[in-house]
Amino acid sequence: MNSSQQATTLGLVIGSRAFFNGAPCEAARNETLAQMERLGIACKTLPFEATVNGAVQSIEDAKRYADFFKQHRDEIDGLVICLPNFGDEIAIAELVNRAKLDVPILLQASNDEVDKVDVHSRRDAFCGKLSVANNFYQYSVPFTETSEHTCDTDGEAFGADLDRFARICRTVRGLRNARLGAIGARTSPFQTMRFSEKLLQDSGITVVTVDLSELIAAAGAIEETDGDLQSKLAAIQAYGTIPGHITKDQILRQAKWSLAVNRWIDENECDASAIQCWRSLQDNFGCATCLTMSMMGEELMPSACEVDIMGALSMYALTLASAAPSAILDWNNNYADEVDKCVCTHCGNYPKQFIGATPEVGELDVLGETIGRSKCFGAVKGKVQPGPMTYFRVSSDDRAGTLKTYVGEGDFTDDPFPMDGGIAVASVARLRELMGFVTQNGFEHHVAMVRGHYADVVAEAVTRYMRWPIYHHNGPAVPKLAWPVR
Repeated sequence: MNSSQQATTLGLVIGSRAFFNGAPCEAARNETLAQMERLGIACKTLPFEATVNGAVQSIEDAKRYADFFKQHRDEIDGLVICLPNFGDEIAIAELVNRAKLDVPILLQASNDEVDKVDVHSRRDAFCGKLSVANNFYQYSVPFTETSEHTCDTDGEAFGADLDRFARICRTVRGLRNARLGAIGARTSPFQTMRFSEKLLQDSGITVVTVDLSELIAAAGAIEETDGDLQSKLAAIQAYGTIPGHITKDQILRQAKWSLAVNRWIDENECDASAIQCWRSLQDNFGCATCLTMSMMGEELMPSACEVDIMGALSMYALTLASAAPSAILDWNNNYADEVDKCVCTHCGNYPKQFIGATPEVGELDVLGETIGRSKCFGAVKGKVQPGPMTYFRVSSDDRAGTLKTYVGEGDFTDDPFPMDGGIAVASVARLRELMGFVTQNGFEHHVAMVRGHYADVVAEAVTRYMRWPIYHHNGPAVPKLAWPVR
C-alpha cells in the first residue's frame, strides 16, 4: 500500500499559558478530535490527564509530549497545534525542537468573543499565534497557516483547514519517500524526458530501473493456467467496452503484460512508474501498455508514458493531494480561436475515473497505422467529462541544481473535439501567459492533471516542506519584503 492509500495520522498539541483561563483547553481538544474523527484522520496525543488542562504550558510538558511523539515517529504525518489562549511560545518551540519529527505543522489560534474579554475570560490567541510563529522562525521550523488568523475549533473553516492540512501531510510523506519504477529505456527521439536521478535522490525520491526485455520475458513466461492471469483477464474485460474485432489472443497478451508489470512494481515497492510505451513493446510482444497504466492509475498507482519519470512524480503528487486517479497529458492543440482553451491528449492511458465515463479499450491509432493494429491492443479511449481540474508538473533542472515546478487550476469542458485517443478540452485562465512560462523555463510538453481543485495543497507541500521552487498560476499574490539596495 503506497502513501496515497494510507490513512493520515496527526499529533495534537494544545498550547496554553498558566495565568490564562484554562477552561477552553479541554473544549479545544475535544472539538479538534471530533473534527479529525469526522474527516477520518487518526490522532496521537497524550491523555488529557497527563498535563494540567491537557495542555503544554511548561518545559516539563514540552519534554513529556516530545518523548511521546518520538515513540510514534513512524506513525505521525503532521502536528496540529491549537492555541485556545495566548499559549506558551517557549514550551511549544521546545516541544517541536526536541521531538525533531520534521513533519508539517498546522498552527491554529482561537477567536475571542467580544463580550468575554475580562481578565478571567480573555484568550489573546490572536497575539499568541504571532509569538509562536516568531519562535518557529528563529528555530527554522516551517508551518502552515489556517485560512483565517483566528478561528473556532468547532467551526467549518477549521474543519476545512484540517482536511487541507491532512492532504498536505499525505503529499509530503509520499513525496519524501517515493519509489519510482522506470520500465525500459528512454526512446531516443524523446529527449524531453531526460531527468536527474541525483536531484530526485536529494529529495528522498528513489528511481528503480528495469530493462524492457526482462518484463517482456516475464510476461511471456506466464502460464495460461495462472490464477492471477485469469483474474487479470476478467478485470480487463470488465474495465471498458472492447470492440468485437479484438481477438482473445490480443486480450491474453495484454493481460500477461499487465500482470508482469504489476508483479514487478509490487516486488520493488514502487509508488508510481513510467514505461517505455512504444514501439519496442509492440514490435517484440504485440500489445500496447496504455491499459496497464490506466488500470494502475485507477488503483492510485500512477504510471506515465515514454519513461517520463518526472511526469510519474507529478501524477503521484496530484494523487496524494486528491486521493483520486491522475493522468499524464500533452499540452497538444489550440481550440479554434479561443485563447483560454486548449486540447490535452494522449494515446490512451487515462484511468476511467479520470475520464468520468466507461471507456472504449481498443488499439493505438497513430502507431497502429504504421506497424499494424493487431500489435497495438490496449489503448483506453474516451473524452474527459466536464468539471474542475488541477494541473501540475515537476521538472529537474541540472543547471539550477534543483527540481522546479508549476501548478494551477482550470476546468475540463464539454466542447467537442473529433480526435482519436484520450481527449481533454481544457479551459485555463491566461493560458498564453502560462504557455509562455512553460516554454521560457524549459518545462516539458507533458503535464499531470487530476479532477478537482487541489493547487493550494500541492503548492504548500512543494514549497514549504519539499523546498522546491514553484510558479502558482492561479495563486494569490504573496506579500514579500523589499530589501533595499546598498
